[in-house]
Amino acid sequence: MNTNYNSAYEQLTAEKIAVLKNEPLKNHTTFKIGGPCPLFVTVNSVQELKTTLKILDTHKIKFFLLGNGSNLLVDDSGINSAVITLSGEFKKIEINGNTIACGAGVSLAKLCTAAAQANLQGLEFAYGIPGSTGGAAFMNAGAYGGEMADVLTLAEHITQDGEDGITKGEQLQFGYRSSCYRQNGCIITKLHFALQPGKFEEINAKMKDVMQRRTDKQPLELPSAGSVFKRPQGAFAGTLIEQCGLKGYKIGGAEVSAKHAGFIVNSGGATCDDVLNLIKHIQTTVQEKTGYFLETEVIYLK
Repeated sequence: MNTNYNSAYEQLTAEKIAVLKNEPLKNHTTFKIGGPCPLFVTVNSVQELKTTLKILDTHKIKFFLLGNGSNLLVDDSGINSAVITLSGEFKKIEINGNTIACGAGVSLAKLCTAAAQANLQGLEFAYGIPGSTGGAAFMNAGAYGGEMADVLTLAEHITQDGEDGITKGEQLQFGYRSSCYRQNGCIITKLHFALQPGKFEEINAKMKDVMQRRTDKQPLELPSAGSVFKRPQGAFAGTLIEQCGLKGYKIGGAEVSAKHAGFIVNSGGATCDDVLNLIKHIQTTVQEKTGYFLETEVIYLK
């Protein structure tokens, strides 16, 4: 670890901000793959986040904001930047009438459950998506006919200079698996959702149905990063991969799921290189046989 990282570590510790050195990222991704990062920082408040950003900037240290680690593939050699993860007040949920506000570190499962218990509908589609609300907003996560753009009305954030800000309505620039936050470099801290009144029994039944459909169709029993590829226009990635006879195809410990060809699973001891080589093989094969080029949805960190 170089001098800058050591100095930043000492400053963060002096500020009583939780920080680990050389933390393996395989412990924090749903793929269970990834080497170490020099500093792994857990912040519990907006003020701690601002202090952390200032310290990292002083030492010219890049950072990556980690949600639930569910859409990530991290290089086996690790990454040369700090990782920040949100806890504490970022895990809180507030309900006011038909509106729910929550910290960006809240899991989608917890948010959906809270909405159901408050007899509020509109988030059922997100139940079972293995991510944080901040990550879901960042990429406009969606499933089963719904997406974050349908319910998210306002996001609070901090710029990389430590300034507070908000984005709402059309400013969020939602598109397929994208939002303004993919470009502007701001850190989402809090989210506001506009929902509709409903009955708990009906909402809960929809959530159970969504989860059952996920369990039936997706390889939830094995580590993965969810859907590896974006949906190509006019087709489905999983269907194209299956049509090319790639279900069950393996490179090292990385395998095209026999349950859903749109998933690559860690069948045991998979390395990042295994996954990257398998992705390349899938892309080449599908393009040669169908004419479609599959663009990756999973984020690769190196």
